[in-house]
Amino acid sequence: MNELIGRVFSFEKIVFPGSSDLYSKLANHGQSPKALMISCADSRVVPELIMQAQPGDLFVCRNAGNIVPPFATQNGGVSSTVEYAVAALGVRDIIVCGHSDCGAMKAVADPTGLEAMPNVAAWLRHSNAAQHVVNTGYPDLHGHERVRAISLENVVAQINHLRTHPSVAAALARGEMSLHGWFVDIHAGQILGLDGDSGQFTPLREGQPLPIAVTPGERRAAYFPVSEAAE
Repeated sequence: MNELIGRVFSFEKIVFPGSSDLYSKLANHGQSPKALMISCADSRVVPELIMQAQPGDLFVCRNAGNIVPPFATQNGGVSSTVEYAVAALGVRDIIVCGHSDCGAMKAVADPTGLEAMPNVAAWLRHSNAAQHVVNTGYPDLHGHERVRAISLENVVAQINHLRTHPSVAAALARGEMSLHGWFVDIHAGQILGLDGDSGQFTPLREGQPLPIAVTPGERRAAYFPVSEAAE
């Protein structure tokens, strides 16, 4: 048997007994996760480990390239996960998390070979904006630096897509949601966060304000003053 699959026995014998009270609470009272993380499916990026999360803390959606397709009436796994997290679970923080050395972003940078993977090629079109931003805004970058730039811009692009989802848009308008853009530098063991004010990624540091991509704040585009007659 695969050694990894065989580890499941230690969960029942060792892990579960040590956290039986927590699992009992979750089983009897349901989940109430503190955040939704949309991360890459890359095996080197483990959301629960990065967040030091316990069972019940984190709602997770993983896919190649940490992609959030723009909202459409056609059903999709990411769209359904976002909608359920916000509308049913009441999640008020969503993190889009990219990472260094991302295979999906390497394919966006150089699609050679994708003709043999039509589904992957179609999926990665949701990152076209990131590629175009880098091609036009960072024309002198090549190699690893270009892939890194695309990876960072991809986080920004997916946050923009996320804002097209009705549940997210409504929560943002009510001032009840924050959106976060993170980037895991695997080589440095460092997490970068997108600062919405500066548009830059900065290291997350204990004791310093957490950079937030989209901060909560009630917003109303339409303003209807109360008329004197109504008063």
